[in-house]
Amino acid sequence: MTASPRRPRLLYLAFYFPPSRASGVYRARATANHFARDGWDVTVFAAPLDFLYDVIGSTDEKLLDTVDPRVTVIRPELDTFRWEHELQNMSWFRGMMPTTARRFFEWREAKQFPEQYVSWARSSVAKALKLHRSEKFDAVVATGNPFAAFAAAWAIGKLARIPYVIDYRDSWTLDLFKDQPAFPPEHPTWKWERRVIGKAASVVFVNNALRDWHAERYPEAADRMMVVPNGWDPDLLEVSADPVEPIEPQQPLNYSYLGTLTTHQPIEEMAEAFRIAREHPLLAGAELNIFGHLGFFKLSHAPLLPRLGLNAAGQVDPETDAGLRLRGPVPKTEVSSVYADSDVLVFLAAGGRYVTSGKIFEYMASGRPIVSVHAPDIAAREVLEGYPLWFHADSLDPEKLAQSIVEAGEAARRADPQLREAARRHAATFQRDTLLAPLEERLRSLIRSSTVRELSS
Repeated sequence: MTASPRRPRLLYLAFYFPPSRASGVYRARATANHFARDGWDVTVFAAPLDFLYDVIGSTDEKLLDTVDPRVTVIRPELDTFRWEHELQNMSWFRGMMPTTARRFFEWREAKQFPEQYVSWARSSVAKALKLHRSEKFDAVVATGNPFAAFAAAWAIGKLARIPYVIDYRDSWTLDLFKDQPAFPPEHPTWKWERRVIGKAASVVFVNNALRDWHAERYPEAADRMMVVPNGWDPDLLEVSADPVEPIEPQQPLNYSYLGTLTTHQPIEEMAEAFRIAREHPLLAGAELNIFGHLGFFKLSHAPLLPRLGLNAAGQVDPETDAGLRLRGPVPKTEVSSVYADSDVLVFLAAGGRYVTSGKIFEYMASGRPIVSVHAPDIAAREVLEGYPLWFHADSLDPEKLAQSIVEAGEAARRADPQLREAARRHAATFQRDTLLAPLEERLRSLIRSSTVRELSS
């Protein structure tokens, strides 16, 4: 009997992995699942659970159930020194000499790698090499942030002599909100980035703007750079092909924002624009429902509430009511119902020309009218340009945004079936598996090349 061929073995360094609800977790989850379905033996190194639950307090339990059961998840240790505030959990040295202990800890971290997650990277390298000795990994993929994962991939690739790929689902040395370098020229981060890009078998970005920015700085690696956009996941989003019925004139329109609100987003402009738009007869009684978390951490909601025109309890003042309603977080597995109950979706995004945002792909998949509230040159335009129900002011001026909000409401009331079908066709090209296929093919090619080199040496 002929033995079945050995499955290629992938080590995937994804600190934020379910049950984390960090913004990049959906790309990580989809990548691991995609490789497992395509015949890979996938091992994920992720953040310790106590860090997710006790330090960040940012989890979605139901998302954990969507990870392919063939994926093995291991959680290397992370030194939580900087996040520990309870005296009874501290060492004698730190309790008695806190300043000296902190300085020593920061010096040791900075000497190894300029990021606070370096201890996890160090643990990951040790664990990977131990596993590699018992059963060889064929390749490593690391997704950042944190970017200590890139340093770990570089070290594992060097010591285990296997190819590694780094996936910039976020930017490391580019400030996406200021469109300028995030560090001064002498900062050690630049040396590390040049090092990991220089030896990477492939470097992946989420949009062309980011790829071009890095290719200009690291031209020797440009031919190894590729774009794998974010997308939407059919297993998490149930998309109905049924026609949408026109909305009755007397029925108030239901606008929705679904996602995590952050301090970088133009929240005040959105609120003011919606207040102005509600003065139009078409939007009489309309509401803008905010579904999602306020920030990524336990206490990050407080500064966002007044920016939404809400009090500390998340309630509106009847005298200054702009129509915004805080509806709270929605598990990822239940977002389909939010889209189904929404007439118009509001795409609120931070940053400029290098930002795409993963949420926009789900928005398009719903086939609903989309109103843009963001800087005019945002990279998300690349994917929205062909969407026939996209309404945008190319400005953050509230008066102009209000006009786009009204126009989207008009389209929702018409519910043109041909436009809805065209919108869904456009969105279908951004299904996550379709977008991940070139990356999986690149990894297989790298493994074949690596095997040929081993046999010929």
